[in-house]
Order: sequence, then structure tokens, then C-alpha cells
Amino acid sequence: MNRRTALTGTLLAGAAFAIGACAPLGGQPDIVDIASSNAQFSTLVAAVGAAGLADTLRSEGPFTVFAPTDAAFAALPEGTVESLLLPENRDQLVAILSYHVVPGAVTSDQLAGQQLAVTTVQGGDVHIDGRRGVRVNRANVTQADIIASNGVIHRIDRVLMPR
Repeated sequence: MNRRTALTGTLLAGAAFAIGACAPLGGQPDIVDIASSNAQFSTLVAAVGAAGLADTLRSEGPFTVFAPTDAAFAALPEGTVESLLLPENRDQLVAILSYHVVPGAVTSDQLAGQQLAVTTVQGGDVHIDGRRGVRVNRANVTQADIIASNGVIHRIDRVLMPR
């Protein structure tokens, strides 16, 4: 077994623990509800709607979402967001958004001190570095562990692009 497989196994085992630790409370909002109620995620919420992913992110999950802020989307080249929101670019938008989602509920304490690659819902890997804070690829987690009824949201300062 290679290092990546071992670390991914460790992460997934930890995710199972987190799922129990993040058990839904009565009436606790889901990922979409939380993102919709936070003004910093308005572009993400619009993109999730345009991609038709709201029902998926409202489902039982659990999911870990690395959620870019409006400022992260604004840092993309001019016209990128507007182009991605066009119906003819839906597949590309779905790929980008699903690259921000990892199966399971993983909290920052489970990532602390680790370096690993984790496969996203999109199918590509994100590289997580939890040695000094938490970084995902080149994005910094600026607010960790926003607990939802169906997973965890980590606010990030960059939009992740699949390779």
C-alpha cells in the first residue's frame, strides 16, 4: 500500500468518525441553506443553482464542501463567472463545482498535520496540506468546520480548478 492510499484510508476512517460527530440536530440547516444565508457565498449559490446541484447538496450526504467566497470568484479572469453561468457551459460549471466537494464529513482537526490527496466528487484529486492551517491545492481555508446537517463547509479564498 502506498502513502497516498494509506493516508486516504486514514482520512476516510476519520470521516466515518466525523459523520457520527456531525450527526444532524433537529432542524439544523443543510449545506445549501447555510451557503444561501451567508452573503460571502452568493456567487457560489448562484453557480450551484445554475449547475442544477442544489438538490444534490441538500441530500443526505455527507459531503465536505470547500466553498469559495465571492471574492475568490471575483479574482478569476474577467468574464469567467458570467461565461460559466451560461446554459451551454453547464457541464464545465458542474465539473468545477463538484471538484470542490469530497464525499464524507471531514473536519479540520482530522486534516491537522497531514499532507494527502483526496479524490473529489468530480473525480480529480485535491491536495490537502494540514501542517500550518489547512490548504487545499493553492487555496487557504479561511473558516473551517461550518457544520451542516449533511456535512461540513470549509470557506476558501480561491476557486479550485480541476486539472
